[in-house]
Amino acid sequence: MMSSIRFYLGALLVLLSVSALAQTQVLSLDTVLTRIAQNNGMLQEITFRAKAQNAMAKGARSQMAPMVGAGVFMYPYPGQKMMEGEGEDDAMYMLSVEQDITNPAKLKAREEYQLSRAAIEEAGRDRTFNELRAQAKTAYYQWVVLEKKKAVLAESQRIMQFMLKLGKVRYPYNQSSLGSIYKAEGRVGEVENMLTMTNSEIEMKNIQLNMLMNLPPENRFKVDTTAQAPELILLPDTASLSATRSDVRQIDRTIQSMQLNRRLEDLQRKPDFAIRFDNMMPRDKMMPRSFTLMGMVSIPIAPWSSKMYKANATALNLEIQGMQKGREALLNEAQNMVASMALELQAKQTQVQNYEKKIIPALRRNYETTLLSYEQNTGQLPLVIDAWEALNMAQMEYLNNLEQLYLIGVNYEKELEK
Repeated sequence: MMSSIRFYLGALLVLLSVSALAQTQVLSLDTVLTRIAQNNGMLQEITFRAKAQNAMAKGARSQMAPMVGAGVFMYPYPGQKMMEGEGEDDAMYMLSVEQDITNPAKLKAREEYQLSRAAIEEAGRDRTFNELRAQAKTAYYQWVVLEKKKAVLAESQRIMQFMLKLGKVRYPYNQSSLGSIYKAEGRVGEVENMLTMTNSEIEMKNIQLNMLMNLPPENRFKVDTTAQAPELILLPDTASLSATRSDVRQIDRTIQSMQLNRRLEDLQRKPDFAIRFDNMMPRDKMMPRSFTLMGMVSIPIAPWSSKMYKANATALNLEIQGMQKGREALLNEAQNMVASMALELQAKQTQVQNYEKKIIPALRRNYETTLLSYEQNTGQLPLVIDAWEALNMAQMEYLNNLEQLYLIGVNYEKELEK
């Protein structure tokens, strides 16, 4: 009876562990970036700001609200004495309606200017997403390297424990020294510390990516360790950079918005209109009802009123010229930055390939040869430990260079807006 219960409990534990492993999904880099684009709070905030600008543009062509008033006309003050031939019959009640009519050309220009503000917000969203995408790629690639380091450390732990066990077995037969055993024990402890630190850093990268995807910090997933480093592509010219970079597009849309604002200022020279209707109702019903209908037009070309919009238009022209110079400087800096990063990326790719094809294979053969000698009682345990440490250090240095290759590639793609 007890054996069957233990069997069922063991089977249940196995099923639970398998289920837990199945729930830890592997997210590719593209999936992470897609979730950031859809769920990141900063991007959602900018999206709502752009929608708000578009919503405001819908009312840009609206006219001013009409003014309605009521009062008296030619009504004498209390206690006033009437002159001969005058009477209270001349007093009237008055109803007035007035409507200001803004020039339609100004309303159209105001709407276009308001829509351009929304376009600036949309370009700002692309710029922010480029920053967040670079942060996500950095964290993701660092996590990939940490997983590779973890695998190397786990292999180092297994080998050091094997050497320690083998040394303890041979010690009673004077085939191993006590110092070499202590050295192996120290190396096992060092590897355990490094594994603890690596696991902690992996948890931190998990939390960082959760934050970017707007997920709770306890959410757990795995990364695709086969992710490849960015490849070197043909260096673009300034025309290509201006088409792909979101910060340049944001400057272009800002310049376009300022040009529309300048056009709106230029249109201030056009007149606005107003209509006023007054209806007078006499107190004496025998007197006729009367009205006043007036049409009015502003004269914005008057010297004392034209100075303001002329000064504003001049200021906007100067600001546009400054923005254009800044755009040229930004493109020149970006082109030189991309060229410099391309050289750095190419050099780092060569270093990584040297580790993969030359350095690590040579040190691995040295370790295997030393281990074989030790197993055949023709070598010493410290020599095996030194050979393994040399290989392990080379593997770690290779992974450090691989991480640098990833990060250079991330910055390279960030500059290219990819």
